[in-house]
Amino acid sequence: MRICRVSLDDDLHYGVIEGDAVALLSSHPFGPFEPDGRVLPLADARLVAPVLPSKIVAVGKNFLDHVREMGGDTPPAEPMVFLKPSTAVIGPGDPVLLPWQSEQVEHESEIAVVIGRMCRDVPEDRVDEVVLGYTCANDVTARDLQRTDGQWGRAKGFDSFCPLGPWIETSLDVEEATIECSVNGEVRQSGVGADMVRSVPELVAWISSVMTLLPGDVILTGTPAGVGPLTAGDEVSVTIGGIGTLTNPVVDRG
Repeated sequence: MRICRVSLDDDLHYGVIEGDAVALLSSHPFGPFEPDGRVLPLADARLVAPVLPSKIVAVGKNFLDHVREMGGDTPPAEPMVFLKPSTAVIGPGDPVLLPWQSEQVEHESEIAVVIGRMCRDVPEDRVDEVVLGYTCANDVTARDLQRTDGQWGRAKGFDSFCPLGPWIETSLDVEEATIECSVNGEVRQSGVGADMVRSVPELVAWISSVMTLLPGDVILTGTPAGVGPLTAGDEVSVTIGGIGTLTNPVVDRG
């Protein structure tokens, strides 16, 4: 099942994509739900970010090839996590805004896990029970500020630095899923979920042992090698096999 969020009549509605149409839901998808009777052509639907999380928990250095391209030899002994604010979230077609404070903004294509219910201390073998589904994500990063600040809050937290979408896929074989990023049609990153140092069950179990996860929270699972620069006028796309493609223009922040 594919769950989306649609802007319609100055309001936001969740919907289920059925072929070339979107059946709008009477409520949110984090529990029992049913269509409200309205159906839109998918081509006419204004898709927005499929979820607005209370928090985005991002995992760093979860692909060995990315660890090495960043100058490391081995992944950290435990997951390395950081938070991105909900205000960083944008949806498909929304612009990534290049801040004046940075001269080196880069893309990071990732599989995003969307949490479906409040949970804490989830055992690995029960992680499927708390996951609503998966979507495409771009962990946009001001690389120069990441180096100079010594911590990642500012470098990862600018407005528009977390594109999500275009929808939530509730069924995905993460290990088989391909992870790709292209800029202006040129492939920059290419990986597969099986190359994650720590799997989705491991990550959700570890993170939920630290903090309570709420419905709609998002976990970014790390990026493969090939991260690179974004400049004004670019078009950046993240494609996850089994989900779809998330595309955003890149512009200078006014």
